[in-house]
Amino acid sequence: MTKTDAPKPANQKRLKKSAARLYAVQALFQMEQSGQTTEAVVNEFLDHRFGAVYEGDEMLEGDSTLFRKLVDDAVNYQAPIDQMTDRALVAKWPISRIDPTLRALFRAAGAELTQSDTPPKVVITEFVDVARAFFPEGKEPKFVNAVLDHMAREAQPEAF
Repeated sequence: MTKTDAPKPANQKRLKKSAARLYAVQALFQMEQSGQTTEAVVNEFLDHRFGAVYEGDEMLEGDSTLFRKLVDDAVNYQAPIDQMTDRALVAKWPISRIDPTLRALFRAAGAELTQSDTPPKVVITEFVDVARAFFPEGKEPKFVNAVLDHMAREAQPEAF
């Protein structure tokens, strides 16, 4: 999400939150692949990725508070989030067997579903958009929608 794409200031807060969700998935993926600590990866993103320029495009600043909360909560509540994700997946596909990008996405979304007051439908929509960013041509966004819908109904049944 680049600044040149950015709409009017009224949408800036929403865009910063959307960017924070995307960055959280990237950070969780990086942590799993590299074995880096939460603090090291969070600091790297805040210092070097938020607002970075890639091929002439300046990336949006993310909502640093939401970003840090999603990463921290995904790590601190990983076991129950993974268990909830496993219940939403087909029995033959436990979370350990799915794509690591999707695993990071489910952990970030699970953290927001269980540890915030964001409406579940907003969480689902936002993370399906993140899936589209990573898998623009694939079936993954539909898969993400189905899994997150199941997770949201478990985490916040009163919202449905």
